[in-house]
Amino acid sequence: MDSLKEDAEITAYLERGDKHLRSAGYTEHGVRHARLVADISTNVMRRLNRGEEETHLASLAGYLHDVGNVISRRDHPTVGGMLAWQILNARGLSPDRTAIVAGAIGNHEAEDGRIISPVSAALILADKSDVHRSRVRMADPAEFDIHDRVNYAAEASFLNVKAGTGTITLNLKIDTEISPVMDYFEIFLSRMIMCRRAAIFLGQRFVLEINGMKML
Repeated sequence: MDSLKEDAEITAYLERGDKHLRSAGYTEHGVRHARLVADISTNVMRRLNRGEEETHLASLAGYLHDVGNVISRRDHPTVGGMLAWQILNARGLSPDRTAIVAGAIGNHEAEDGRIISPVSAALILADKSDVHRSRVRMADPAEFDIHDRVNYAAEASFLNVKAGTGTITLNLKIDTEISPVMDYFEIFLSRMIMCRRAAIFLGQRFVLEINGMKML
């Protein structure tokens, strides 16, 4: 995994894809997001004792999941899966392992994605838990759309995996003076449903906790 983080080709794709999204007004989807999702995916698998191989594949999927943005935001999961296939195949990963990673990437969005493997489930939980004001690009709050406003209001987010309790909890701290909690549900409800399905796939229960109160 460390070699991928230092890989010039992958870094270029992630950075260029993020620049494309910046120009279209999207929140940050660059190297910071890729590294964080890789780390959270790794943490999910380790805390659930899924084994080193699945943990490694989840880390790869987490780091590469948004690489398709270098081509287009539309259909970026499918494009990203195809790019990941080429990248990992060229670097010697076995076809079966490459297929697991590519399939997880191709199914990580709520619109038409499916939880198809433990690696896929870990990626979805990790990706959807990255809600934070550091992702907002706009300097002027007057220019915020709802996505900017909700992310900027998120002062802290943490995906807490407690294997012994059978729960995976997304803890959020939201400044409701900036954005009401209802705004969060307006844009993220489908993603939270996907997280719940991912947790169930892993034999866990998904809990959403906002400002100390359980919402799901």
